Amino acid sequence: MTKRFGAGAPAVDRVSLAIEPGSFVALVGTSGSGKSTLLKTINRLVEPTSGYVTVDGEDVSRLPPPQLRRSIGYVFQNVGLFPHLNVAENVALPLRLAGRPDAERVNELLDLVALPRSLAMRLPAALSGGQRQRVGVARALAAGPRLMLMDEPFGALDPVTRDSLGEAVRMLHQRLELTTVMVTHDMAEALLLATRVLVMQDGRIVTDETPAGLLAGRGGDAAQALVAVPRSQAQRLAELSR
Repeated sequence: MTKRFGAGAPAVDRVSLAIEPGSFVALVGTSGSGKSTLLKTINRLVEPTSGYVTVDGEDVSRLPPPQLRRSIGYVFQNVGLFPHLNVAENVALPLRLAGRPDAERVNELLDLVALPRSLAMRLPAALSGGQRQRVGVARALAAGPRLMLMDEPFGALDPVTRDSLGEAVRMLHQRLELTTVMVTHDMAEALLLATRVLVMQDGRIVTDETPAGLLAGRGGDAAQALVAVPRSQAQRLAELSR
């Protein structure tokens, strides 16, 4: 699959990839490497220039975009909550669009992402960044998708909130038996959360490894340059504590 924007180099360049059900895949790489573009072809936020994407064997181009997107959870960095809707209304939106509003389902989803039900009537502006992102996760799970796409979901959060929410997402992935594909710039996050790490460079996947394989030195120069960052940080912290 290839995606071009204009006459320049392709954003995604002849990528061929299969993701097994139940995987937690992290897409990493430097800015402009094609990570987010590749992710967005899955739910047709970006249409390929050539090639195709299938989910459960079905070509996604044959499905109307609204129908497709209701079947795939999607969480992104800026959350995208509707500011004039309260928490419950934001979470319930996919259910309402599908013609099956369910107030009890909203309560279940708030419980699932560890948000107090007392926040249900608040507007997004009254929430912390971490709470807003939990609402975004709850909304993405509302229609019961088996596939979850996450585009830099924790990038705007403080380190403590980012770590706790990452752990929560990993727990939900296991509990709900999801297939998760997450774009992140944070290699430590990829190593800690994912079962498989794909490194992109110039629109291509140059590394496909497990976290353990990357930590053992496999995956090539581009991957090891990314692994070197958290490794160096850990070494410097260890030196400070002596």
